[in-house]
Amino acid sequence: MSSKTQILSLYKSLMRESQKFANYNFRSYSLRRVRDAFKENKGLTDQKHIKKEIEFAKQSFGVIQRQAAIGDMYKTEKLVIENMR
Repeated sequence: MSSKTQILSLYKSLMRESQKFANYNFRSYSLRRVRDAFKENKGLTDQKHIKKEIEFAKQSFGVIQRQAAIGDMYKTEKLVIENMR
């Protein structure tokens, strides 16, 4: 798997996993952070730094998975902004 396809796949996985947060604020924050981090590192050319960022993204994926699962255990009422949709 090439580096670009691996990165794109990781990005999509992170975005998909971030959508699983039950809490609107956590979901919005997670989506924004993933999007911003990938935009920020879009121009990287140093392979060592790219691998470091890929590893960080993989670790973040695990954190998002665990936090989304924990969030599902403690459901709360939806916010007013969520009921508008």
